[in-house]
Parts: sequence; structure tokens; C-alpha cells
Amino acid sequence: MTRLVWLSDLHYAVSGPLLGHDPVLRLRAAIAQINTHHCDAHACVITGDLAEHGLEAEYRALAQELAALAMPVYAMAGNHDDRKALRAHIPLPAQTMPNFVQYAVDVGAARVICLDSVTEGADHGSFCAERLAWLADALAQAGDRPVLVFLHHPPLALGLPMLDPDRLRDSGPLLDLLCARGTVRHLGFGHVHRPVSGSVRGLAFTSMRSVLYQAPPPEPAWDWDTFSPADEAPEMGVISLTGDAVTVQFQQICPASYGRTDQ
Repeated sequence: MTRLVWLSDLHYAVSGPLLGHDPVLRLRAAIAQINTHHCDAHACVITGDLAEHGLEAEYRALAQELAALAMPVYAMAGNHDDRKALRAHIPLPAQTMPNFVQYAVDVGAARVICLDSVTEGADHGSFCAERLAWLADALAQAGDRPVLVFLHHPPLALGLPMLDPDRLRDSGPLLDLLCARGTVRHLGFGHVHRPVSGSVRGLAFTSMRSVLYQAPPPEPAWDWDTFSPADEAPEMGVISLTGDAVTVQFQQICPASYGRTDQ
């Protein structure tokens, strides 16, 4: 059995609240809950947007916060992150690609593959030939071991009109590769700050809510001029892989009012 806790979109900042929410308080609430109730998990994965502004000071402080977790942390880059600053302060496996925050680790009974979908200077995701070739090799090395794949950007439209344009673009080759191997059990991603689950080409996927704030659901319709975070609590995921079965439980971290500064 493999058991993971899953966080996404921390948007950690040391300069005060973001959109009326305190990223420090909310992250500390998540860490406390993990250590209290899930200290037996094999690892914690974090699917990108670790820092709000990609600043050295943010990653330096974030590393100290994450060091309190009672299990290894496997972090990924998001569109808010700076690869150089992230790599300088957030511990990564020794086998991480030199140019990307991308690596594979064996965790419990599974191989966990953490992908880098960042496009420098843009919000949308991309996945170049170099990253794709690395992934093909990582999947081959996994052999018959079950594989869990994580990245920041969704590789498909999720029915979220204001968020879908910034998904992973030209994702066909990535999905071709993941779906060609029967060992990939689940695909997880962040970025959209909403919980969505389904399947693409028979591959099950899940997106995770943010540790900081949530995007509103698509109805009633909204745009970036009227955007305001939904009145929803932050969440984390608890992933269990047993044999051929994968479950993802969503667990509220704290009340929606916790860490809010706009009341």
C-alpha cells in the first residue's frame, strides 16, 4: 500500500494576506492536521505554486515551514514559481532534471512521477520534447510498478471557462505517453483551485483545491474583473493505492473563515 497526502497552490508569501487570506496561517493549519492525523503517510506531494511571487525570501521561509512535516516532501513548480529560487531553497531529490523541477521517486509500492509543466513568463503550461523524453524513460524504468503522476497544469479542459485557457497546451503527446502504459494509475494536478475528477482516454484524474483560496465554480458566470475567492475552505487530499485501486479523499483543512483578513 502507498499513502500520500496532497497539497496544492500554497501561494506562500511573507508580505501579508493575499485576496483576504493569510497564506502562513493556512499552511500551518495544513501541516498541523497532516502531522496529527496522517503522520503514517509515506510522503506529501505539493503540485505547484509554492510561492506567490517566486521570491528568494518566500522559498527560504517556506522551506522552514515544510521542514515541520513528519514525512518527505515532493514539491513541483507552478506558474507563480521561479525555478532557480525554488531549487535553491526547497529540497529536491538528487535525480531531479538539471533544467526542470521534474523527477521520479519510489514511494511505498508505487513510483511517483512529478512533472514540470511551467512555461517561463506565462500562466499556461507546456511540456517540451526534453521533458517528454525524460518521462518516457522514467515510465520504462518503473517496469510493472504502479505509477502516480503529478503536475501543476491540467492537460485538458475541465469546463472552467476562466481557467481552461491556462491549461497545459499541446498536451496530446503527454497524454499519448501516459495512456500507452497500463501502469499509470492516476493523474493529479492543481492550478485551477477547484476539485474536478474524471477520466481522459481512460486515465483517471483529479484536481485539488488550494491551501490558500478557491476559485468560484463556473456558475454563476464570473470573469477576472468580478473575481472574488469562493467562500470555501482549503482542502488537502489523501491518496491511497492498494493493489489496482486508487482512492482520493478530500479533507477540509480548516473552516473557510480561518486565516481570513477581509471580515
